[in-house]
Amino acid sequence: MASLQWKWNMENEYGSLIELSVTDAAGERIDRWLSHHCDLSRNRIQKLIEQGALSINDTPCTNKKITVHSGDWLQLKIPEIEAFTLVPEAIPLDILYEDDYLLVVNKPAGMVVHPAPGHPRGTLVNAVLAHCGDQLTGVGGVQRPGIVHRLDKDTTGAMVVAKTESVLHHLQGQIQEKTAQREYLGVVFGVPKLSEDWGTIDAPIGRHPKDRKKMAVVEKGGRRAVTHWRIQERLGNYTLVHYRLETGRTHQIRVHSAMMGNPIVGDITYGSGRPVGVNLPGQALHARSLALTHPITEERVVAIAPLPPIIEKLLQRLRQR
Repeated sequence: MASLQWKWNMENEYGSLIELSVTDAAGERIDRWLSHHCDLSRNRIQKLIEQGALSINDTPCTNKKITVHSGDWLQLKIPEIEAFTLVPEAIPLDILYEDDYLLVVNKPAGMVVHPAPGHPRGTLVNAVLAHCGDQLTGVGGVQRPGIVHRLDKDTTGAMVVAKTESVLHHLQGQIQEKTAQREYLGVVFGVPKLSEDWGTIDAPIGRHPKDRKKMAVVEKGGRRAVTHWRIQERLGNYTLVHYRLETGRTHQIRVHSAMMGNPIVGDITYGSGRPVGVNLPGQALHARSLALTHPITEERVVAIAPLPPIIEKLLQRLRQR
């Protein structure tokens, strides 16, 4: 239990001041306790404590491991949010859901999620900065969108972005705890050679031992990766497969599909890149749906991203064969 007040410093030495009176505590660590009572992540609070932003009973504290007790008076200084150095770009977004706390978009093929060497502009982050503006209250002390999870450059579909730091960590927690569900559709070469039309791949993924730009199923040094799949439609020598992710490793579906002997159509990294009569911009893999619990309202949010026209065209062409 705590009484909480926000106070704004008129001299601009720092952005704001949180003052808390602890009325009931059982010796909990200060960083953990503050993360439960402030709209900040535990990692952010730890950094503020290390920077000398915390006082307990008017005494500066830089030890994140000490415990709080009933009757303590806490003051936490929050610096001004730093402006993001990236330039907002008015790139059109296909919005599936939006409110004051989060945004779900249907990402197109060819769009990189976050700026990186070789892709400084035209990313989803650039577009969200322009779209959201001052709605972004800061992540890690910087005014930027919270990237909850990523999609490969040429993978299309539903992707959620947080507008506040607390919403970011809440949504990341849902993915880690497997309460958020991500489902994909992919067109693969061949037909899975199993007796059932469904199955689960549980095979660890790590860096490829010979090509560091690729991922691979590895015996040592990988992280557990679980992909549930089922056949959605048989298309002669091709198959439309429905995937549900239990984990979210880099290139997980693409690596697991290739391991099965059924690489994603259009995937030149893990497949043959054989022509299919349609000029695909990348792999025929689409994040069809995203279901999560809203961090504020606790209502279930389900976003459905329609297949892009180029994959619809591919399916029509394969059905005619």
